[in-house]
Amino acid sequence: MARPDNAGDVLLAGPAIRAVAARAREVVLLAGPHGRAAGELLPGVSRVLEWRTPWIDPEPPPVSGAHVTRLIREIRRLAPEQALVFTSFHQSPLPLALLLRLAGTPRIAAISTDYPGSLLDVRRVVDEDGEDADVPEAERMLGLARQAGFELPAGDDGRLAVRRPLPGVGHLAGPPGYVVVHPGVSAPARAWPAASWARLVRLLAAGGRRVVVTGGPGERALTAGVAGPGSVTDLGGRTDLAELAGVIAGACAVVAANTGPAHLAAAVGTPVVSLFAPVVPAARWAPYGVPSVVLGDQHAPCRGSRARTCPVPGHPCLSSVTAEEVAVAVGRVAADRVAADRVAVGRVAVPREATP
Repeated sequence: MARPDNAGDVLLAGPAIRAVAARAREVVLLAGPHGRAAGELLPGVSRVLEWRTPWIDPEPPPVSGAHVTRLIREIRRLAPEQALVFTSFHQSPLPLALLLRLAGTPRIAAISTDYPGSLLDVRRVVDEDGEDADVPEAERMLGLARQAGFELPAGDDGRLAVRRPLPGVGHLAGPPGYVVVHPGVSAPARAWPAASWARLVRLLAAGGRRVVVTGGPGERALTAGVAGPGSVTDLGGRTDLAELAGVIAGACAVVAANTGPAHLAAAVGTPVVSLFAPVVPAARWAPYGVPSVVLGDQHAPCRGSRARTCPVPGHPCLSSVTAEEVAVAVGRVAADRVAADRVAVGRVAVPREATP
């Protein structure tokens, strides 16, 4: 199995990977450095092979004989019986299929609009601009698994998931019921202004909610500025991905842009308020399988551009969203979480926190 992309992309491949794992003796996932930790959280994955893919990685390494040879040697050592190459609609699976062929992989499956010649044994053709344009990414990958002969086992609902149990995080975030605010993004075009994040945190705290701000090691300055002084918990740089999953699992809602933690929230069943820049389609990439509210102008001029840096002055698709709108949306999805908890315990309320 291959999904050489970011953490969110790897999490979205989870249902397809479980379908393969239901029939395979072992599933080895080929992932990039940004997706490895997510791959290690996926049910059904036996181990993860890390390789930075020059035609997909946002900071690609040079294509060199040594770099390519290392992958071919690893694949030969593993000797897989078949490989499924999962890619997004704008990525080609064919370069990796070529390397898999050179490594001796006898059966390869992928979605490809380009003629694959002898590189693929199972080729799924998807009408990216027609009837399949709005198929969620998780279902798109599951469709490839089905065509390759792998179905989800009985009782698997096809939602995102991570391995359980998750690490205990009470010492980091306190008891369940808080709102997780994750201001960081992997591409500037997907960012909501830091001042808006800070105002949201103040509004939520003033409304009586406990707020936990999360972020990666390189986002400590951002999370500190968003959390501000006072009682808001700042976990910027203090969690690995498994711990972040634990923190998110204890939340009544998560607020995030179109980035990995939004998909991590879906994988642990936590509702999401998604600040979604339309540089990629929300129909494909919005949080999958959980209650969510998508905010942002989905018809802005940047729509479908796949831009990493906003091409429109003022970043209007997200800068037009107010903190007040987001706070209202948090109340809506948090109420969904409380209702779901009540159903889960036979309509006996699980105390989390009051909704506004």
